[in-house]
Amino acid sequence: MNNGIELTFNPELLDAVFAPLRLIQPQLEHAVSCDYQPQPMHTVYGGAQLYKMGSLRKLGEMARLHFLKYAPDAESLSRLLNDPALDSVPWTSVHQKVCERLQTNPVDDYRIDFEDGYGYRPSIEEDSAALSAAEVMSGDLLCGGLPRFSGIRIKSFMPATWLRAARTLDLFISKLLTCSGGKLPPGFVVTLPKVAQPEQVDALVLLLSQLEHRFDLDDGVIKIELMIESPAALISADGTSPLRRLLAASKGRCRGVHFGTYDYSAACDITADHQSMSHPACVWALNAIKVALGGTGVWLADGATNILPLPVHRAISEKALSSKEEAANSRAVVRAWRLSYANISNSLKLGFYQGWDLHPNQIGIRLAAHYAFFLKDLADASIRLRNFIEKAAQATAIGGVFDDAASGQGLLNFFIRAVDAGAIGEADIGASGLTMSDLRSRSFLTIVESRRRSDAVHS
Repeated sequence: MNNGIELTFNPELLDAVFAPLRLIQPQLEHAVSCDYQPQPMHTVYGGAQLYKMGSLRKLGEMARLHFLKYAPDAESLSRLLNDPALDSVPWTSVHQKVCERLQTNPVDDYRIDFEDGYGYRPSIEEDSAALSAAEVMSGDLLCGGLPRFSGIRIKSFMPATWLRAARTLDLFISKLLTCSGGKLPPGFVVTLPKVAQPEQVDALVLLLSQLEHRFDLDDGVIKIELMIESPAALISADGTSPLRRLLAASKGRCRGVHFGTYDYSAACDITADHQSMSHPACVWALNAIKVALGGTGVWLADGATNILPLPVHRAISEKALSSKEEAANSRAVVRAWRLSYANISNSLKLGFYQGWDLHPNQIGIRLAAHYAFFLKDLADASIRLRNFIEKAAQATAIGGVFDDAASGQGLLNFFIRAVDAGAIGEADIGASGLTMSDLRSRSFLTIVESRRRSDAVHS
């Protein structure tokens, strides 16, 4: 019914006008892939020379003992961070969840590092390290000792190191697949540092294709991560962002894009004393990455805090530390923990839900920062989202308009990320009116439409 108004747009015209849009319908609807996996909250980096049988188990135990030494209970954790803004955090729940995670699954993603964490060594030494690390990873794979995600970081495809990087890649993957009977670890990835040009990504894709062909693997099964560590990776010579071109060059292999805080800030001529994750130059870069790659499904990760929570004094033989030395150790750890907590919290506020840990002593405070971020707002978010869904479903049911779907999607994103991080489980989302099936849809409008149809059936 047109209320007596003669319409200008006939069906044939509308078909012609919207035909081009139908061709790009998936992009307009921000369609998500059905093979969605929860993003890890961290990547732990370790030099290839350190990766031995049992290393990952040892890392987890070190992380657990360190956390319990300096935060044996919820009260001590809260007191250690000493931030009035965190008074509303349910520290008892946070501490309990951290301890449980450190006991069962402390390392979610591990990267065997042949770049900064390994350094420049004689070629024969890196050959040996590549073969040894591959053999250990194969053993961990066969005995179920690997985390959900793992991989290697090779050296960059810059002129001085691209041949070395390619050789390490070949040795490692060939040895791994030979030892494992042609099986890759689940969630395996190759990280390429210092990426600025699509041709560097092209080169890695070609090399990986050769390895896949040789070992009769499916095309594209070896995924890659790209590291953004220079201004040239964010703004090219013509003034445009090259990030989408880097992504396209990966031919569907790119799982994540990671930001290299310290290489990037050094490239921006920032002196060492002022290089930090919170520096305005780094925050701008993170926002530029988010704008260019948001909605692509590629995991985005921030960098690492380079001040490590390490005691300054160690007990020698039977001699115990003095009270003065213990106090100095505590001050050093507290300083590093507070800095890490602030950096991780800022990353979460910017929408970066993954970061790097360079030492097992950083893992516990990362877990605490993630859990506190979500649990602090869980009750309020649950009430708000339930109200949003009910109001939106009612509005659409009566032919009205709900004009705040973006806020509803933002609240839904909160729950998706909280579940991904392990901060909450299925029992915790009931107050929001959600189900796990709702979360898997990852669409506020889809949930609203489902509720509307359900109400119509039962009315």
